[in-house]
Amino acid sequence: MNKPFLLATVLTVATSQLLMVNTAQAQQEQAFAIAIHGGAGTINKSNMSKEKRLAYETKLKQARDTGYALLAEGKSSQAAVIAAIQILEDSPLFNAGKGAVYTFDGEHELDASIMNGKTLNAGAVSGVKTIKSPIALAEKVMEKSVHVMLSGAGAEVFAKQQGLALVDNSYFDTDARYQSLLKAKKKLAEQEKELKDFQAAHKSLGNEYKYGTVGAVALDKSGTLTAGTSTGGMTAKRFGRIGDAPIIGAGTYANNESCAVSATGHGEYFIRYHVAADICARMQYQGISLEKAADVVINDVLVKAGGSGGIIAIDPAGNIAMPFNSTGMYRASKSSNGEEFVGIFKDD
Repeated sequence: MNKPFLLATVLTVATSQLLMVNTAQAQQEQAFAIAIHGGAGTINKSNMSKEKRLAYETKLKQARDTGYALLAEGKSSQAAVIAAIQILEDSPLFNAGKGAVYTFDGEHELDASIMNGKTLNAGAVSGVKTIKSPIALAEKVMEKSVHVMLSGAGAEVFAKQQGLALVDNSYFDTDARYQSLLKAKKKLAEQEKELKDFQAAHKSLGNEYKYGTVGAVALDKSGTLTAGTSTGGMTAKRFGRIGDAPIIGAGTYANNESCAVSATGHGEYFIRYHVAADICARMQYQGISLEKAADVVINDVLVKAGGSGGIIAIDPAGNIAMPFNSTGMYRASKSSNGEEFVGIFKDD
C-alpha cells in the first residue's frame, strides 16, 4: 500500500470519526423537554365529568406547549418555566394565582419559588397578597435582589420597585374556592368542638383541603435545567402558614449535575423530608437514574412517613419522571424526542 493512499485512508477515517462525534454532540445539545403539574391530591375519577376533565387537560396542554415552543426557539429553560406557570396561575382551575384557595380569615396568601440548575441561584416569595404572578416575583428575587426569599409586606414593596403587576386581594376570589373554605371551616368547627384543639381539628381535614400547587421543570438546548413552583397554599390555613412550594430543596430544586424537581402535596412532609433536593442528591451521590430516585422518595420514603403527593422532574438527558402516591396528579410533558403526554390519573 503506497503512502499517499494510506494517508488518505487515515484522514478519511479520522474525518468520519470527527463527524460522528460532532453529530452526537449536536444531538445532545439540541435535546430539550418540559414537564408541568397542576397539583396532586384526592382527585376522584368517578366524580369528574368529561367536560371538566377536558378543561383541565386543555389548560395543561396550553401551558406545556407554550413552554415547549420557547425551548424549541432556543429560549432558556427559565423563560419556559415562567411562561408555563403563568398560564396556570391565570387559570381558576388550579390552586395558584387566580385560583388560589382561601385562608381561614377569607384572604389569599400566595407562595412561589424558582431555581436555576446552572448557577444554583434561586428566588422565592411567601405570604404575598397583591402580586398577580408570584412566580414572576420569585424570578425577580433571584435576579434583582441579594436574597433568596422575601415574605409578606416586604416582598410586595420589592415587587412595586420592580414594576410587577399588582392586584387587589379580591382578584383571586373564586366561588368554588370560597365554597371549599366554608366546608372546611364547618368541618373544623365540628372537629374542634369534639377534640378541643384547633391543631388536631385541622389535622383531621381531608387531603382535598391540603393540596394544590402548580409547577414546571425544563431542560433547554444549552443543557440548563430550571424548576419553578407556585401555590395558593392550604385551604383554611392560619397563622401565616407556609408550605413547601417556596422552600428551596423541599418543593423546588434544580442542579445541572442531577435534575430539576417541582413538588406538590402535603407540604409539611415535603419540607421535613426535603423531597426535591433528596431526589437530586440520590441521583448525584448514588449514581441511580432519575426514575429510580424519584420512585424511592415518593413511593417509599414519603409513604412510610405518611406523606402524600407527587413530583415532576427532568434530568440533563431530558428524561422525565412524574410519580405520585395520591389518587391523581394533573400533569403533562413534551420532549424533543417526539414524546408527549397529558394525564390526571395513574392509568392515563
